[in-house]
Amino acid sequence: MNFLRGVMGGPSAGPQPSGADTIQKLCDRVASSTLLDDRRDAVRALKSLSKKYRLEVGIQAMEHLIHVLQTDRSDSEIIGYALDTLYNVISNDLEEEEQDDSEEENSAKQVDDLGSQFTEIFIKQQENVTLLLTLVEEFDFHVRWPGVKLLTSLLKQQGPQVQQIILVSPMGVSRLMDLLADSREVIRNDGVLLLQQLTKSNAAIQKIVAFENAFERLLDIITEEGNSDGGIVVEDCLLLLQNLLKNNNSNQNFFKEGSYIQRMKPWFEVGDDNCGWSAQKVTNLHLMLQLVRVLVSPTNPPGATSSCQKAMFHCGLLQQLCTILMATGVPADILTETINTVSEVIRGCQTNQDYFASVNAPSNPPRPAIVVLLMSMVNERQPFVLRCAVLYCFQCFLYKNQKGQGEIVSTLLPSTIDATGNSVSAGQLLCGGLFSTDSLSNWCAAVALAHALQENGTLKEQLLRVQLATSIGNPPVSLLQQCTNILSQGDKIDRRGSKVQTRVGLLMLLCTWLSNCSIAVTHFLHNPANVPFLTGQIAENLGEEEQLVQGLCALLLGISIYYNDNSLENYRKEKLKQLIEKRIGRENFIEKLGFISKHELYSRAAQKPQPSFSSPDHMMFDHEFTKLVKELEGVISKAIYKSSEEDKKEEEVKKTLEQHDNIVTHYKKVIREQDQELEELKQRISTLTSQNEQLQATVTQQVSQIQQHKDQYNLLKVQLGKDTQHHNSHGDTLQMNGIQTEEVSKLKEELEEWKNKHELLQGQLKEKDSVIEKLNSSQLEVGAAEQPLQTSRFGGLEHSNELQKELEMLRSQIQLQAAEISKLQMENQKLQVMNTAADPMLGDSGAPAATSSELEARLEQEIKELKSQVKALSEEKESLKQQLDSSTSTVAILQDKNSRLEREVAESKKEQDDLLVLLADQDQKISAQKMKLKDFGVAVEDEDDTESGDQGDEDEDGDEEEQDENAAVCYQDN
Repeated sequence: MNFLRGVMGGPSAGPQPSGADTIQKLCDRVASSTLLDDRRDAVRALKSLSKKYRLEVGIQAMEHLIHVLQTDRSDSEIIGYALDTLYNVISNDLEEEEQDDSEEENSAKQVDDLGSQFTEIFIKQQENVTLLLTLVEEFDFHVRWPGVKLLTSLLKQQGPQVQQIILVSPMGVSRLMDLLADSREVIRNDGVLLLQQLTKSNAAIQKIVAFENAFERLLDIITEEGNSDGGIVVEDCLLLLQNLLKNNNSNQNFFKEGSYIQRMKPWFEVGDDNCGWSAQKVTNLHLMLQLVRVLVSPTNPPGATSSCQKAMFHCGLLQQLCTILMATGVPADILTETINTVSEVIRGCQTNQDYFASVNAPSNPPRPAIVVLLMSMVNERQPFVLRCAVLYCFQCFLYKNQKGQGEIVSTLLPSTIDATGNSVSAGQLLCGGLFSTDSLSNWCAAVALAHALQENGTLKEQLLRVQLATSIGNPPVSLLQQCTNILSQGDKIDRRGSKVQTRVGLLMLLCTWLSNCSIAVTHFLHNPANVPFLTGQIAENLGEEEQLVQGLCALLLGISIYYNDNSLENYRKEKLKQLIEKRIGRENFIEKLGFISKHELYSRAAQKPQPSFSSPDHMMFDHEFTKLVKELEGVISKAIYKSSEEDKKEEEVKKTLEQHDNIVTHYKKVIREQDQELEELKQRISTLTSQNEQLQATVTQQVSQIQQHKDQYNLLKVQLGKDTQHHNSHGDTLQMNGIQTEEVSKLKEELEEWKNKHELLQGQLKEKDSVIEKLNSSQLEVGAAEQPLQTSRFGGLEHSNELQKELEMLRSQIQLQAAEISKLQMENQKLQVMNTAADPMLGDSGAPAATSSELEARLEQEIKELKSQVKALSEEKESLKQQLDSSTSTVAILQDKNSRLEREVAESKKEQDDLLVLLADQDQKISAQKMKLKDFGVAVEDEDDTESGDQGDEDEDGDEEEQDENAAVCYQDN
């Protein structure tokens, strides 16, 4: 009957096998089957059971599945089944999807623990992860995709351990980077998810991934997917980029230098119609803005942040962000994040801050973007996070921006207020927020105004001029007085929100205003009600909320003491200290002052510049104010306990330090002037060198011209000889006289040219000599003024000596030219003699001869003048030679000193050689005495034994003895 039931397909009468039994049989089949098809079927069955029987499959089949990955790599199908099975066992994603909302939290923890335990078992053998990296390299889709998913799951469960294994694996990270180049989008997208897990909190892997061209590939994917309009793939790529860049200065620098910031600009191109943004687009744009903030975060090194800010301005990214800021229809969360992003792009960068100040909102009439943002900040109907973002933007605009601070404060001054009232200024908005009935607006306006005064004493003094009209008919009061009036009224004014918040904001403003400004302290103390109010607040025993106000009042009173210039007789430092001692007590005052830094909200605000509060009630402290408290808390505590004598000593020390600073500044100025003079001298030397080169070129040209004239003269001489041989012929003689007259006129012209050139050279030489004399005199003055400039002076003298040598060469060349001229004169005299001999035969040619003799006389006179000039040049040469001899004598003295030092060194070497000889003789005598003692039977220790016995304690003495013995032996051999 059972046989028939089995054949007909009826239910079996025996018990059904359990899931664990089936899994056990399948595992035995995987391990023992010799046929690949049987093993493949068994692994496929394990895969189908792995979701339902995750624990059983993980415990029984993991070892067999890993063995399949090692042995059956030739069959991609069984490898794919094995990888899918391992993924189902290790991953928690499937279990989390199947959980209902009604399940308890402990079941989720059990699932997490199960996946973590199986992951730990798998990675216990590092070869398994290396094997998985090898399988991921396979191009087969059924192998690569499951391998990527399994490796991603391993990183989720045991990230740091798997990261370390991949990091030490050869080319481990590079293999995974190839996934981004896969043409199949499924594998590429899962590869991005894998790299997300791989790069979490591991700077070494982040650097490797970045230098494997990850930025280029990810930006290409984002562009292909449509930038901010793309899908979930764009979001994954942006998350991976954040992992690579956040808190990694090396990758940030690489990203900037690779010009990848320029490729971010198209991300923020939005159209005029901004309605109906999809949720994915909002998410993508939010991540893009966060990525920009990562590059310019205040926590980055200042140099890296500044370079990224400049790059964003030059590529137009800041302009694009400001366009989104002023656009209509942008979602609120995107607008808030854009404001925060613009804030950090302009923070501390003067160029970007100036551009932001010039941005106008597209309104009629146009208004500055700063004014529009401040209107949102003081408007209580705006979202809280948006108001915080606007405050952060205003703070970043004023950070290290004295120009912007001055522009904001100037809108409050009487001379710049718009009398027509057509436009609202930033100062008016801040005053309106400061005195409104909304406590949050009071706090934001007070902090914003405090940032306008940060580290700017000039503006603190100018703000004292601001007058406010409180009501019609009443006289105006100063801004400082109005702040103290509101502070003293306290709970009397009905406000929306926390009343403590308003008082804290005003006290922070007053502390910032009065710090490091004695004039403001004097104005504050001039109101007789201020000091009693502060002492009364500090002395009272109030609740926990009021303790913060007490601490700030103590800080304000301490600032009034520390920065007091004692200009008011009733509120001198000593009297205020006595007042604290009588009404409050020093210990109680210091305790109340410590309430500020011990507050929890103070610690939160001190962490980062951006104001981030969970609720408006937590908005108490500003980041910059925490720095001020940290700076002043200690010095105020010391000032309270100081006596009047110590204050006087401190003032004297301050005066001494100021005098010292003035002296240092004076010497710096002197050194700066001397440096300028030295630069001028160097420029003069270079000018003289160039002039010298020009003169040399001129001399070379003149030498060539002299050679040409010599050739012409020789030719003339030959022609004249030929004409003399034929002097019998009267016609020929007349022709010769005509030629001679022409040649004489040519010689005269040439002599005139030489005279002009000689005068030109003489003038240049005189000019050069005067410049050299000025140079020498200025160098002597510089040497007398400051000793460190002697080296530069010696360099200038060397240049002067070189120039003198070149001048001597020029004068020698001029003497050669004079010799040439005298030679020409001799030749001319010969011609004159020949001309005189030919006169009786010439007859009527007497008139030309007389003219020639007159020309010769003039030439002789000019030549004499040239000789006198050459003689004057020779005298100047002698004077320069004497100067050169004086410098040569100085060099000889130095050489004499040097020779004396060399003789002393030689004598010391000779003495050392004598000592070595004496030591060698002494050693020989000692050895001879030891030999005699041994002959008489006396036990004597050898030097070798002694050295070996004392080697641990006397290594240095032994080395010196060996050196002495070697020196003695060498001397004997010599």
